[in-house]
Amino acid sequence: MEHITLLLAIVIVTALVFDFTNGFHDTANAMATTISTGALKPKTAVAMSAVLNLVGAFLSVEVAKTISGGIINEDGLRTEVIFAALVGAILWNLLTWLVGLPSSSSHALFGGLIGAAVMSAGWSSVDGGTVVTKVLLPAVAAPVVAGLAALLATKLTYRIGGKATGGAQEKATAKGYRAGQIASAGLVSLAHGTNDAQKTMGIITLALVTGGVLAPGSNPPVWVIVCAGLAIALGTYLGGWRIIRTMGSGLTELKPPQGFAAQTSAATVILASSHLGFSLSTTQSCSGAVMGAGLGRKGGVVRWSTATRMFVAWGLTLPAAGLVGAGAEFLTKQGTWGVVVVAALLIAGSGAIWMLSRRKPVGHGDVAPGGQDEGAAAGDDEPAGVVTTAIAAVSPPPTAAAQTHGLMATIPAPAGPVTDPARPATV
Repeated sequence: MEHITLLLAIVIVTALVFDFTNGFHDTANAMATTISTGALKPKTAVAMSAVLNLVGAFLSVEVAKTISGGIINEDGLRTEVIFAALVGAILWNLLTWLVGLPSSSSHALFGGLIGAAVMSAGWSSVDGGTVVTKVLLPAVAAPVVAGLAALLATKLTYRIGGKATGGAQEKATAKGYRAGQIASAGLVSLAHGTNDAQKTMGIITLALVTGGVLAPGSNPPVWVIVCAGLAIALGTYLGGWRIIRTMGSGLTELKPPQGFAAQTSAATVILASSHLGFSLSTTQSCSGAVMGAGLGRKGGVVRWSTATRMFVAWGLTLPAAGLVGAGAEFLTKQGTWGVVVVAALLIAGSGAIWMLSRRKPVGHGDVAPGGQDEGAAAGDDEPAGVVTTAIAAVSPPPTAAAQTHGLMATIPAPAGPVTDPARPATV
C-alpha cells in the first residue's frame, strides 16, 4: 500500500466508482422479475440483493484473473490506460441507465480497456484469442442458452402445475412460485457478485501490476476483494429503478412461474460461467432468460420494440466504450494536464447525465406491481411478433378443465333477477 502513487490511487477510486455504477445498473438482473410479480417489495428486494452481491464477491477470483492477466498484455502497460478505460465504461453505463436500457457493464469495461490499450500500444497489446473465447463467444451464447433454458423451464412448469385450476389451489401455487422466486433471485444476486465484482477486482489488480505494487499474474489482494464487494453492494442497494422497470415490465409481462423459471435459468448459466472463468454479461443472460420465459407461456407476448433497442445497445457497447476509452487515452498520453482534463470530463459528463435523469425521475414506486407509468402500460398493447406467434402455434392447447374454468371466469352468472326484455312491464 505504501508504494501506491497519487495516479494509482485515482485509478483505484475510479475503478470503485465503476463498480458502484455496475451495482445500480445491474440490480435489475436479479430483482426486476421478483419485484414485477410482487414476490418482494422493491426496497426489500434491492437490500437483499446488495447483501448477496457482497457475499458473492468472496466466492471466486477466476474472472478477476481472466481480466488482470488475460485480455490485455501487462508488459509495458501504463496506469493511465486503465484510467482511460474506466472513463469509457462509466460514461456508457450512465448513458444506458439514463435511457433505461439493460446493456452490459462487463462489455463496457472490456470495450474501454481494449480501446485505451490499442491507443496506447497498438493492437499487439490485446490478446485476441482470449477476447474471442472468453468475451465474445460467451456474449453470443449466454442469452441464447439462458433464453432456451427459461423457455423450456416455463413450459415444463406450466405443464406440471396445469392441474391447479381451483381458485384456492391457484393462489397456493402462485404463493409457492413467489417463494421460489425469492430463492432464485438470491441465487442470481450471489452469481452477480461472484461474476461482476470480480471484474473490478481484476481491473484494480491490473492497475497494481502496472504500478509495480504487485507481480504479474498475482491474485487480487484481500483489501481489493473487500472494497470491490462493498462498492457493488452499495450501488445495488440504491437500486437502478429505470432498468428494473424495463426488465420487469418493458420486455414482457411475467407471472410467478415465469419469474421463477427465468431467474433459475439465468443463475445456472452465470454460476457455471464464473466457475469456468468466462466473463459473460449477467445482463445479457438475465435478459435472454426473461424473453425465453415470456415466450414459454401460452399467450405471452415479448415486446420486440424494446428488445430491439436492447439488442442495438448490446452491439454498440464494446465499440462505443472503446472509442471513449481511446479518446481518453489520447488525452492522458499528453501528460498530467491530459489526465486532469479527462477527470474533469468524466465529472462533467456524469453530472450532466444525472441532471437529465432528474427531469423524469424514476423511483421504487414506479416499479412496484401496478406502479408502472403509462409508457410501460402502453407496451401491453403491442401485437405479438413472429417468434411469439410461432411459439404459440406449437404450444399445446389448454386442458378441458382450464377451458371450463376460463368460461366460468369470463361469463359470470347474473347477480340478481333478470327481467325478460321481450315482455313489457305491468303496472
